[in-house]
Amino acid sequence: MIGPPGSGKTMLAQSLLSILPPLDTEESITVTQIYSAAGLLPHNHIIQERPFRSPHHTASSVSVIGGGQNPRPGEVSLAHSGLLFLDEMPEFRRDLLEALRQPLENGTVHIARAKGTLTFPARFSLIGAMNPCPCGYFGDTVKECTCGAFEVARYQRKISGPLLDRIDLHINVPRLNKDDLIKKGDHTLRETLKKQITQARTLQKDRFNRASIKALTNSELSSRHIEALIKLSPHAKNLGEKLFSHSNMSARAYFRIMKIAQTIADLEKSETVEENHLAEAFQYKTKNFLNA
Repeated sequence: MIGPPGSGKTMLAQSLLSILPPLDTEESITVTQIYSAAGLLPHNHIIQERPFRSPHHTASSVSVIGGGQNPRPGEVSLAHSGLLFLDEMPEFRRDLLEALRQPLENGTVHIARAKGTLTFPARFSLIGAMNPCPCGYFGDTVKECTCGAFEVARYQRKISGPLLDRIDLHINVPRLNKDDLIKKGDHTLRETLKKQITQARTLQKDRFNRASIKALTNSELSSRHIEALIKLSPHAKNLGEKLFSHSNMSARAYFRIMKIAQTIADLEKSETVEENHLAEAFQYKTKNFLNA
């Protein structure tokens, strides 16, 4: 998420937990084991709520990725089956951000030490938030930006292309106007969204079971599984060929767009991925920060 200070990025990230389905038994046991290994298990109780971890940008690589003299799970493992929120993402150390690439790709963290090698689960949803420039107001409709073009570009380049390639949704969060800020929210919307997501995950689970694939969500599918499971309509297939041949997207980005499109189709209970699903997925994946 990219937007000016005070636009609600942190609040949006924190509210995501409220629309996610509860942990199933297997997820709950795994999360409990991780917290037990880290010495953070509260009163020896089984953890039944999805974790939300939000390390500060001054955190060390060991505390976020895991390790140490006596290796312990880091924030990426403590966020397993939940959310890892990095606020002010460009302020994090570059080596720490780059270290996120492996767990985002594989869902695990491998820690090698002289005494041996440990593997911790790290299948989390990463949520990043950033301002569009050092002062925070580039592209803002109310407050003027005081940064030069070079400063804006340098600030946004702090997040590398390979890491951005592993982040599925790139969205702008504009400033709220006064009327939207004081308007009462629709309390039924949260339950409606939660029901939609739960139904979509049920569809995915049934699809995976029929294909004998061990996965919980579309994001865990390999390229081989994508070819076998994702059914494109003729118009969607034509659009996909055009997008790949006329853009500079990598093979990884292409397959991720396919998984996003399948998820959008699941949310709409569509048996096939239609042209509009693929177009929406492509829009999320190719958002240009400089157009914020």
